Amino acid sequence: MQANVQTSNIDSESLPPPGKYLTFWLDDELFGIPVLKVREIMRICPITPVPRVPLYIKGVINLRGKILPVIDLRARLQMSAFNNHDRVCIIVVQYTNNIGEMNLIGMIVDAVDEVAFFGSSQMSITPDFGNTLDTRFIVGMAESKGGVKTILDIDKLLSSDDELQIKSKIQ
Repeated sequence: MQANVQTSNIDSESLPPPGKYLTFWLDDELFGIPVLKVREIMRICPITPVPRVPLYIKGVINLRGKILPVIDLRARLQMSAFNNHDRVCIIVVQYTNNIGEMNLIGMIVDAVDEVAFFGSSQMSITPDFGNTLDTRFIVGMAESKGGVKTILDIDKLLSSDDELQIKSKIQ
């Protein structure tokens, strides 16, 4: 069943590209990111706090000798807090910052779901939610298994003014 969303002049460039996406849970919602951005999925581990950073930044981890910042993706997306359980994990992703540099960061998610292929026929543009919802991090929606998954733009989500605060505190 296709959503009855009014759109005008939709071009293929505004749709998320077809391909493989890692899907994961935050609360009762499924999200997806391009699998090519994923470097590693790991169990939650001790995170060293860093003072004076935004609340969604949980701190840093040592990943085989490299210090990586870790964010709570729920907090970054302004979702309610979550009580840890055994499926919580860190997805290490590679993203491009505002000045074109490639960086690694860990994102805490509730649980990883699957790697799924979404074809162009399954992709939709982000609906207009009006002024009530910040959709700048959402690149589109994917219909799969009778549900809808929100496709995130990792580069936009992780490249912001806060990034400068992260890097200056960690280095």
